[in-house]
Amino acid sequence: MPEISWELLHAQVEACTLCPLYQGITHKVPGQGDPHAPLMLIGEGPGQREDEEGLAFVGPAGQLLTRMLASISLPRDRVYICNAVKCRPPQNRTPTPEETNACRMHLRMQVALVRPRVILLLGSTALKATLGPDHFITRERGVWYERKGVWMMATYHPSALLHDASKKPDVWRDLQSLRDRLIDLRLYPDLYPAVSQETETTP
Repeated sequence: MPEISWELLHAQVEACTLCPLYQGITHKVPGQGDPHAPLMLIGEGPGQREDEEGLAFVGPAGQLLTRMLASISLPRDRVYICNAVKCRPPQNRTPTPEETNACRMHLRMQVALVRPRVILLLGSTALKATLGPDHFITRERGVWYERKGVWMMATYHPSALLHDASKKPDVWRDLQSLRDRLIDLRLYPDLYPAVSQETETTP
């Protein structure tokens, strides 16, 4: 079995036909960002803009995600961002469990390559694809889990905030919890001096 590498991952994603989602897309969207980031973000799947550009989170939800990260003084280029599925579902529908299961090998390889200390799961699809189908975003949003030395927490997907602004206070609390976890683990020491700052503004 060949040693895993970013080149192998991207070739594997590009050649993947494990589920029907690859049919009719413009680009596969493996993900991008700092390949050795201590923080990894996992979303649902590419939308229209992502499919057109081959990049994750570049549409309206991605622009909001950039502001969310900035609200806790975290530049977007300092994290790694990907999705549970690498191909756009038709009409931006939610990926099926079968589709996320087919794509899980790619996601696991990404986690193995990045080796993050913290993972933020954006939305129900990412939560279920990573922690299992018996997990529910409305019940477990903001709850920390530790798996093999990696801390994971789910929050609402940015697209949910675009449709329901009442979720923003919950997400702001989750972002503060994320920031505090990064500080506690002494990650990003250049961004977060030893104590948490209380001057940030909500996204």
